[in-house]
Amino acid sequence: MTEDIFKKEKEKLTPENGFDLIGIDYFSDSENQLYLIEHFDMYQDALNAKKERKDPEEYFVLYKGTDGEFFCR
Repeated sequence: MTEDIFKKEKEKLTPENGFDLIGIDYFSDSENQLYLIEHFDMYQDALNAKKERKDPEEYFVLYKGTDGEFFCR
């Protein structure tokens, strides 16, 4: 999958408010590899949910910054 498609998927899944825990489906087609696990109001809750997963490196948290920029951690 190209980085450009991945970036578009991240932007599409980034919530206006709060934090989304996102998973990666390596067996899906190249334009639908990211999927929403759960939405959180607090970053710490999203981070804790990520750490509790079997393979935390296969998940990340998406959110918007104060200026509307996209962040992925």
